[in-house]
Amino acid sequence: MDGRFDVAVIGGGVVGLAILRRLAMAGLSCVLLEKGADILSGASKGNSALLHTGFDAPHGSTELACMQAGYAEYLSIREKLNLPLLETSAMVVAWSEEERAALPGIVAKAHKNGVKDVALLTQAQMHRREPRLAASALAAVLVPGEHVIDPWSSPLAYAHQAIAHGAVIHRKAEVRGAELRGGAWTLSAGDVTVEAAIVVNAAGLFGDHVEAFARASPFHIKPRKGQFVVFDKPAARLVRAIILPVPTERTKGVVLFRTIFGNLAIGPTAEEAEEREAGTCDGATLQRLQARAIEMVPDLAHVGVNAIYAGLRPATEHKDYVIEALPGRNWITVGGIRSTGLTGSLGIAGQVEALYARHFGKLPRKPAPLWTPVPMLAEHDNRPYQQGGDIVCHCEWVTRQEITDALAGPLPAGDLGGLKRRTRAMMGRCQGFNCGAEVRSLFVKAPHGKA
Repeated sequence: MDGRFDVAVIGGGVVGLAILRRLAMAGLSCVLLEKGADILSGASKGNSALLHTGFDAPHGSTELACMQAGYAEYLSIREKLNLPLLETSAMVVAWSEEERAALPGIVAKAHKNGVKDVALLTQAQMHRREPRLAASALAAVLVPGEHVIDPWSSPLAYAHQAIAHGAVIHRKAEVRGAELRGGAWTLSAGDVTVEAAIVVNAAGLFGDHVEAFARASPFHIKPRKGQFVVFDKPAARLVRAIILPVPTERTKGVVLFRTIFGNLAIGPTAEEAEEREAGTCDGATLQRLQARAIEMVPDLAHVGVNAIYAGLRPATEHKDYVIEALPGRNWITVGGIRSTGLTGSLGIAGQVEALYARHFGKLPRKPAPLWTPVPMLAEHDNRPYQQGGDIVCHCEWVTRQEITDALAGPLPAGDLGGLKRRTRAMMGRCQGFNCGAEVRSLFVKAPHGKA
């Protein structure tokens, strides 16, 4: 037995890490089991990193409540954790008369959801704000509170803060066996076996498989793939706001958005997929995305593409999150957390904490919070290279010390993808052509510890 804990969280994506953080900070002994070699190895690594207000979420839904609670908490803690915020606002742009007719309804829904600063913009007002938009854009809805954040540093900060409060994270620890006996679960995961009074299923794309340990799953994961095209850094000067489409019943559509790393991206698509391990890209879809971006902002025709990627969202047959406690099984289910999970994660963690207190016992006295700031990766903020140091990745201005630091500490990068997400190394214009060999060498030589 590798340990006995109050709570075991299954799944090391942003939701699982936010839950681990919340429960560890509440004074519970916690362990997290992640099947990948590093955290964020599943759905969380491929999100679009938008901080959502919930203006267009289903009214009264669990998703809306979690998003708005998560939004508020992120803003309240981000400076203590050194997490960036790119204040962009968003515009829902109508490209046809039919879409323009739908805009007042979007404003009304936003106001009903409590997002009162959402307002209509005329065509002239819209083009004054975004002069590079194509002339075919007819009108828009302005959402001032929508912004861009770092998709990877925030969950890393949650992980570090959880560890500072006593939590344990095991990677390469896929749960293959689980037995509830004598009021506690025994979980066999990779090379470790842990015992926990309560299990939280936050397994994302494999959530229905994990749920089968406790019961016949009430949801089925139907992966929804989203492909993205990332333009070179000069493109980020062409728009300021997140450019949203008028949504349909099935999808919110493709979004044109700046990234925290100084690029401009378009995506995601919404494709039903069978794959759960990794999303694949195809040339025809990516060409259509690039063409759509140029239709929206014609000057993008003169800017090259920096990268492509695909993410998988753990969609289910339900339109809302599935968050519930099973008191008779010592189990909490957190499933169907789709594209809003980055914003909603801290709010989801709050709901899980409340479920624990309601069904499984009084929480211990909370200790004073310990804050674990992470390195700043935002292009618009102060970066380590500005204080000097040997630069290894010249496309993204990543120093040797940043890479060394990411391969040390309480949660060193467990694979090359994790190292890239912690530092931005190999993620620039050359995609590792110039620095890849040196970055890989530093990774191989590092004393990673137990991953």
